[in-house]
Amino acid sequence: MTTQFNILKKSRELVFKRIENLTNEQLHKIPEGFNNNIIWNVAHLVVTQQLLHYKLSGLQCLIPDELIEKFKKGTSPSETLNEEEIEEIKELLIGLPDTLEEDYTAGIFENYQVYPTSTGFVLTDIQNAIAFNNMHEGLHLGVIMSLTKLV
Repeated sequence: MTTQFNILKKSRELVFKRIENLTNEQLHKIPEGFNNNIIWNVAHLVVTQQLLHYKLSGLQCLIPDELIEKFKKGTSPSETLNEEEIEEIKELLIGLPDTLEEDYTAGIFENYQVYPTSTGFVLTDIQNAIAFNNMHEGLHLGVIMSLTKLV
């Protein structure tokens, strides 16, 4: 599993490097042909990781419920975030993979609710969920890379 955690951390590092010097305006711009913006994609990564790993394991997510409601699957950008909210999302983006690895090592993911994803892949345990989340992160990294070229 070490490789899976390293993939997640590297993916998050790449996202962070792409966004760290963008302005609030750039983070919120929705280019023509897109239905979301950079900061929505970043927050969506944070939320999805928590839902796939913690919620489906019957555990409390480590992020506020308000964040989940705004950025879970099926949502779209609905408001402009302030600098403080953006910094919180960046901190979660970078910090949560370490917490996930620590929690996994501690063995807290004992029960996992089987979950059929929208891609047709069925998650049956935390190991599947971690691997699937890495694929999801890669997809959104690609979107973020495209968006940064257009803002």
